[in-house]
Amino acid sequence: MGCDRNCGLIAGAVIGAVLAVFGGILMPVGDMIIQKTIKKEAVLEEGTIAFKNWVKTGTEVYRQFWIFDVQNPEEVAINSSVIKVKQRGPYTYRVRYLAKENITQDPKTHTVSFLQPNGAIFEPSLSVGTENDSFTVLNLAVAAVPHLYSNTFIQGVLNTLIKKSKSSMFQKRTLKELLWGYPDPFLSLVPYPISTTVGVFYPYNNTSDGVYKVFNGKDDISKVAIIDTYKGKKNLSYWLSYCDMINGTDAASFPPFIEKTRVLQFFSSDICRSIYAVFGAEINLKGIPVYRFILPSTAFASPLENPDNHCFCTEKVVSKNCTVFGVLDISKCKEGKPVYISLPHFLHGSPELSELIEGLSPNEEEHSTYLDVEPITGFTLRFAKRLQVNLLVKPAKKIEALKNLKQNYIVPILWLNETGTIGDEKAEMFRNQVTGKINLLGLVEIILLSVGVGMFIVFMISYCACRSKRVN
Repeated sequence: MGCDRNCGLIAGAVIGAVLAVFGGILMPVGDMIIQKTIKKEAVLEEGTIAFKNWVKTGTEVYRQFWIFDVQNPEEVAINSSVIKVKQRGPYTYRVRYLAKENITQDPKTHTVSFLQPNGAIFEPSLSVGTENDSFTVLNLAVAAVPHLYSNTFIQGVLNTLIKKSKSSMFQKRTLKELLWGYPDPFLSLVPYPISTTVGVFYPYNNTSDGVYKVFNGKDDISKVAIIDTYKGKKNLSYWLSYCDMINGTDAASFPPFIEKTRVLQFFSSDICRSIYAVFGAEINLKGIPVYRFILPSTAFASPLENPDNHCFCTEKVVSKNCTVFGVLDISKCKEGKPVYISLPHFLHGSPELSELIEGLSPNEEEHSTYLDVEPITGFTLRFAKRLQVNLLVKPAKKIEALKNLKQNYIVPILWLNETGTIGDEKAEMFRNQVTGKINLLGLVEIILLSVGVGMFIVFMISYCACRSKRVN
């Protein structure tokens, strides 16, 4: 009887040890299974989860606009006063709803090239007004003249056309005209062939962004979705490459197995450069653990603080010898037009940027950019891209509409918030196919290890106690 009991205790301890060992073995094996599965499904090729979501996003993406309506246009034009603005919005469009086109795999280089079609559909229910709402905004064509034509004689000739067209420093435009384009009356009088349509995002609808070429991850999963080349914005790839600004992915996804210490690089054609985000917090998104990566203030810092921004300091006067921070000059990417990009309301910008603009109130919660990335797969499940479009306006003695200005203005035109969040159906699918299986495997590992260790300890204690009673 005593032997049977001892044998039972020893057998229990052995079983517990086996379970513990099996649980310990299952952990690295399980991790290998997870990694192998993720590496397979993250490749951008026909049949994978990543490819299906990459070709056409299942997330509804919206771009909201807030327009800076100028309240004192005559004061500014005549007396060079502080510009008073009133933010109006949001006006919302659905974007990124079109599938990628001309998808071509190159098995030799392990890359895939494609075009991203552009389209915008106005969403009245998500907007404060209609596309016919009008605003007093900077005259885009007039403001650009001194930058595009520095010769005083040419400026004099163009001034005659500006006056003839009754154009001034500011103008009234509808939302639709300002965003997507309108025939400019001044440019229509120019006697040689030029584009006479002007708009902040013109041309956009029925155009495409690219050609992009990205690594598909077939040979090296750590390179998946990273951009190899980009040919867009009138083939400015050389300039972008020279300035080291084509880095990372398009932000829709990143190579898998992301750690908090990683800096996420992504390219945005809107600002003609790559930019980066750093870890900010852990978030639970619809039952899926994600890492929130945020755009740091150094991304828009002066070249003195962040040497990576040296290419955006193209002159010394406006930038005050490259010490002004919070704005990026992207005029080289906009055919010489004096376009400056910043965070909304000049968040993280130099104080002098807002000294001549009244009505701004920057805050981190509404105006910062972030990406919520699922760390195992590298998929971006939620994001908010927030940018402000500004134009530099400077005095020009030969341009009557600008001759009374006493200083340079970086005038905010609008700011946008492009957002997307994984839908409930997609989130459930993601939980079932990815996080659910990973969590289940992890739970099995922990249970086996815990039960095994527990059984081993309990049976060994019982065995020792039993042996001790027999000796006594």
